[in-house]
Amino acid sequence: MIAKLKGLLDEIGEDWAIVDVQGVGYLVHCSAKTLIALGEVGEACTVHTDLQVSENDMRLLGFAESAERDWFRLLTTVQGVGSKVALAILSALSFDELRNACAGGDAATVARANGVGPKLASRIVNELKDKAGALPGGGMAGVPASAVSPAGGASADAVSALENLGFKPAVAAQAVARAQAELGEGAAEGDLIRVALKKAAG
Repeated sequence: MIAKLKGLLDEIGEDWAIVDVQGVGYLVHCSAKTLIALGEVGEACTVHTDLQVSENDMRLLGFAESAERDWFRLLTTVQGVGSKVALAILSALSFDELRNACAGGDAATVARANGVGPKLASRIVNELKDKAGALPGGGMAGVPASAVSPAGGASADAVSALENLGFKPAVAAQAVARAQAELGEGAAEGDLIRVALKKAAG
């Protein structure tokens, strides 16, 4: 099984990246947080992976750190949670938010993720309440807090603005995260958009 890839970030899409390992391009499906953490196209990157094989598909999932992969594997043990839903949850919530939601039976927090309805969210927190505590909390190394918890605030509005201009969500999120790192946490929405546009276009 492929457990880790180390190479150059060759290309990035809405929910995937291609990692070039000595001339071989591996397509890995990733959460928004992992896409941000991977850095710029052309840079060296390391991706922890999980290979999923079904009757008619073989899919490689990529994670910026092993902790996210552990959460992914735990989430996909719940009936109705496939790889797409698990990545959506990991895109929307930090590890702390996810762990606290499971421990506290807070289905509404889990339901913030795209494609997760109230019924599925309730099943997730009920099934994982006794298991989630063993997994790490915190955010993700190299990812700004604004990117880990994108619901609300100037950064989220800036991402939305770039998406409305036609940029893909992952590209918009990356550009805004880099703009915020340059401008600081208190940056105004207009400044974030201006700098992010330059970074996205570049």
